[in-house]
Amino acid sequence: MKHLSCFSVRSGFVALAGAALTALSPATWAQPQPVTEPNFIAGTMDIDFATRSNLDASGDLKDGSPALGAKDTYKFALSVGKTTEFAGSVQRQPNLYTKMLQRRKQDALLTYSIDLSVLNPKDLKQKKVVGKWVGTVPIDTTTGAYDLAGGKAKESPLRISVDAVGTAKAFQDLFQGRLMGKAEKKENLAAYTYKRVIGDRTVQVVVKKSDPMRFENLVLAMGPAEVYPRTTVSGRLDYDYETGNWYTDGIRFKYQLDGKDFEDTVTGSIKWVEDTDRATNGKGYYDFNLRFNEGAQSKAKSETAAFEKMSEEDAFFAVDDSVPSLTGRVSYVDTMNASGAPTSSKVAFALNANKLTKQQAMNFFKLWIICIGPTNDE
Repeated sequence: MKHLSCFSVRSGFVALAGAALTALSPATWAQPQPVTEPNFIAGTMDIDFATRSNLDASGDLKDGSPALGAKDTYKFALSVGKTTEFAGSVQRQPNLYTKMLQRRKQDALLTYSIDLSVLNPKDLKQKKVVGKWVGTVPIDTTTGAYDLAGGKAKESPLRISVDAVGTAKAFQDLFQGRLMGKAEKKENLAAYTYKRVIGDRTVQVVVKKSDPMRFENLVLAMGPAEVYPRTTVSGRLDYDYETGNWYTDGIRFKYQLDGKDFEDTVTGSIKWVEDTDRATNGKGYYDFNLRFNEGAQSKAKSETAAFEKMSEEDAFFAVDDSVPSLTGRVSYVDTMNASGAPTSSKVAFALNANKLTKQQAMNFFKLWIICIGPTNDE
């Protein structure tokens, strides 16, 4: 057998990557196909909260401020559907103010630098970088607004840029809209009741201090392939300060694929579970129980009878595999400072797709990366 040159191997994989991206064009997807697969969103993230460990020593800034230039860094390699990888980092810097005049010396913003790769389905060790997710997002800490289009004023719009690979065309698409993050002032947080229907039974959880994270005409850029279309997001994902849980009574994703309009509504919970020895080992995890278009699903009595004898709270958090859902865990091992706040985190993603399309999983993944600051900071 002849040995192939390195150039031949690389050229062959470039052709394969191009073919994969071409195969993922909207024209080949008359109808998205649901997938049931473990670890559909998987990988690792390392977080360095340098704003908590690198504090100002100059005396010029407000007491307790991070040092000028200190940034929190979220470095990750995460795959969606095993054949698309997002590898890179998001950095977040805070507002900084001078001690005497309270003059702003540094603006709060996020900076994205993420490589987009496709992997060879026949050999997942082979991958090809096909583009980038890059740009900056200014943060207004007074209102909690993350302006996804605001980087344009800094000549650094948040965008997905994909190169021409094989017969797949190059394209660039921009993120838009606003994410309204956690409230800066906590005294005005209100109670909220979240409900879900289990068979013939309505169960609910009451959150005493619900902090809403809202999506206002937020637009997710198309990519990494055209089959993952430009998507508009609305709704809310709410944080419970007493339990660390997240809830939503409706995140709505609207997009068009192959000339057809789609709208997905995501409901459910992301429950924070702490290890009994967390104070010493730093362990905890988010337990995902998000359902897609739950209200449109018909359920047989036999599928819901198992939930009838549960308490309301147990039934609310129970995983129901009879409906399309995203389940599984995002696990943390935190290193904490003397006040109990993490200074670094090692994070592992193991989220399962149950009767989900690739578009549904990809849309949620992109939104989760947009929310990377609020969802990871205690």
